[in-house]
Amino acid sequence: MLRESAFRWIADDVDAGSRKELQAILADAMGGRPGAVAELVDRMNGPLEFGTAGLRGPVRAGPNGMNTAVVVRTTAGVAEWLGRHGKAGGVVVVGRDARHGSEDFAHAATEVLAAAGFDARLLPGPLPTPVLAFAVKHLGAVAGIQVTASHNPPADNGYKLYDDSGRQIVPPSDGEIESAIAAAPGAVSVPRSKGFRVVGDELLDAYLARAGQLPRGSGRELRVAATALHGVGAEVLVAALGRAGFTDVHLVPEQSTPDPDFPTVSFPNPEEPGATDLLLALASRVQADIAIALDPDADRCAVGVPGRDGTWRMFRGDETGALLGEYLLSTTDSVDPLVATTIVSSSMLGSIAAARGARYAETLTGFKWLTRAGDGLLFAYEEALGLCVDPESVRDKDGISAAVVVCDFVATLKEAGRSALEVLDELSLRHGVHLTDQFSLRVTDLSVRAKVMSALRAAPPRRLAGVEVSTEDLLPETDALRITGEGVRVVIRPSGTEPKLKSYLQVTATVADSLERTRASASERLSSLRAEIEELTSAPA
Repeated sequence: MLRESAFRWIADDVDAGSRKELQAILADAMGGRPGAVAELVDRMNGPLEFGTAGLRGPVRAGPNGMNTAVVVRTTAGVAEWLGRHGKAGGVVVVGRDARHGSEDFAHAATEVLAAAGFDARLLPGPLPTPVLAFAVKHLGAVAGIQVTASHNPPADNGYKLYDDSGRQIVPPSDGEIESAIAAAPGAVSVPRSKGFRVVGDELLDAYLARAGQLPRGSGRELRVAATALHGVGAEVLVAALGRAGFTDVHLVPEQSTPDPDFPTVSFPNPEEPGATDLLLALASRVQADIAIALDPDADRCAVGVPGRDGTWRMFRGDETGALLGEYLLSTTDSVDPLVATTIVSSSMLGSIAAARGARYAETLTGFKWLTRAGDGLLFAYEEALGLCVDPESVRDKDGISAAVVVCDFVATLKEAGRSALEVLDELSLRHGVHLTDQFSLRVTDLSVRAKVMSALRAAPPRRLAGVEVSTEDLLPETDALRITGEGVRVVIRPSGTEPKLKSYLQVTATVADSLERTRASASERLSSLRAEIEELTSAPA
């Protein structure tokens, strides 16, 4: 059965290189090479699941990988789904990053859409994901497709789908599309056409023009150090900052040209230890005021600042989220603004919103939910460095526009002789110390995650960090557990895009006397909480 399935896939594959790759593994399996059968089983154990984050997987031949045949069949399913919902013939825009296979995959998707009768338009080269999200709304498209694996390891690629609102899809759309993909013919039988258009420079110019209008303050004297982590964001970031009036920008030279192998980082994610070392060294060397790190597709933005002793450090996503929430709420002219974050992010934004007379929402994880938090959305963020500062034009996280607003905020403070760290202190004094942490159990066998979650559901903890806690099961809405007690909150959930079980921790404390002592006490409590949760979520023997 395995051999026959492999032969059928090879016969239907549209890429000669992929056919040869799978044929070699099949021959090795039939010849008895050690490990070849297991590798063939893994590659044929598909298709990749089409979820609300689209597809994500290693670039390799076979149905359980990212390759041209998978992209062709996926796009055929998307085209059928769009037609079923009355979107036939509409504009669909396709973009890509610079990962292995991205150019071929983007062209293949565009050709399938063109053959299916859509007004298919291809972005003119590797560009940030938020430019694609902007394009959907700007062009009045019925859908958008971005070929990207964001900050995944170098071996991966992916396929992200936006609906006609310019947002990532949500259920039941993912299930409907997955069914349509399953019903699609073999890739060799899917029609393709060169009858598509390449979008001109005017689209990027419109995106940059919008980004240039985002600053609210007058300060422009700012020195910026920045990195694109070998991704596609460097040129667009410099151009956007320039449009906004920030021209003193220094890029990490080793990381400013797209390179799908990400040679200077072990993992191309600004959250990972060591990923921003070159950036912070550059920031110190050029005496920058602010450091900006984008992830490879530039939809995430990490922020670094010099400490009071001159040592540079990166803000956590929750710190940046609180600072920008306060800044945007304090400068908005919206009558009834809404700010939003997720159930795993710091709760400080809720307190800031209440003090500012604004509405506040907490959603499930992911910007597909955050950008649907409600009318009048002004700002949304998630702790994993996702920031949405201009939901009117980009209904997703956008590292480029976030960087513009961060620079505006810091330049405004600099003009007044203040710093972001001072504002953080003020927020803690007003709203209490909020310390957060996160760690992940990485697994090779996905069933381990289910076993750990089942064990926690069967025997949830009664006490954590010295206080009584209660556990709320968030099924069926989402596969997660929320554990809460006085000044303590933990959320545990399987990752939707990586083979991890994630735990999100928060400790809060009111400042009674000394902010420094309160932070130190909360930090000790957070360390204790982390140790207990690490033990609770350790992989079963």
